[in-house]
Amino acid sequence: MDLLALADFNLVARHGGFGKASRAAARPKATLSRRVAELESSLNLRLFERGARSLKLTQEGRALYERTGALLTELDETAAAIASGGDKPRGRLRISAPLLFSQTTMGRLAAGFALRHPQVRLEITTEDRPVDMIEEGFDLVIRVNPDPDESLVGRIFLRDRLVVVATPGLKRPKGNLAVPVVVRGMGHQPAAWDVKRPSGISRIAVDPVLRLSSLMMVRDAVRAGVGAARLPVSLVSHDLASGRLVRWGDLDGSDIALWTLYPSRRLLSARVSAFLDYLKEAFPKGTPEELAAYIGG
Repeated sequence: MDLLALADFNLVARHGGFGKASRAAARPKATLSRRVAELESSLNLRLFERGARSLKLTQEGRALYERTGALLTELDETAAAIASGGDKPRGRLRISAPLLFSQTTMGRLAAGFALRHPQVRLEITTEDRPVDMIEEGFDLVIRVNPDPDESLVGRIFLRDRLVVVATPGLKRPKGNLAVPVVVRGMGHQPAAWDVKRPSGISRIAVDPVLRLSSLMMVRDAVRAGVGAARLPVSLVSHDLASGRLVRWGDLDGSDIALWTLYPSRRLLSARVSAFLDYLKEAFPKGTPEELAAYIGG
């Protein structure tokens, strides 16, 4: 297979058209079109569906792009490392991270990493939705309790857990009386929470009086005394220590694991390895208390 033609195919697929690829790479559009056509002929496959105003990958084209794009990137990085006489992290590093972790932690992490590795151009996107790493061009994603994915590998680097907290003035209800609570999200909420205490598990009936879209907002509302809430211990650790909030117990079955994930078919680049090492250095034990100390540092 002609690697140069394969590289041109990946360029067109990545930019979504011959014209955009031509402008991005300063290459003649006709040359790119010819090279892709030659690749299709050699493979006896149609890689693009060509419309009057659009260009779309075929099923075979998408499979080829997903399986070869990362490999070509690795070849480029290897060649650059050899040419520079070393394997120092360099180039663009795109990371997708969840909202709460980004708000509380990622700014400081990103700054420290950038200072240590000035040749890496770090880009962080904050979102809680699942992302397609290959399709969207991410090198690494950080996710909370992710669903199993055979195309990805990774490891846990932090653990946390949910606790039920409230202001000292809000008393736990007795019997079947419901307590006002602040919840995240607009979907269905359980009618009661199972809370672990030293004496065992107790059930608390809840009445959602306020629904918010982020845990930072939920914490601020709880501080104001609107109601109780389920929050990560790392987020409220300092409030609990100061007495601003009190802990009613741990939410049963609420262990949280933060994972770093990357494509299993791809050798780790020097920049991804460097970021994983930096996370390990920041959180050597990976405990909720460690995360709380980092947030409050």
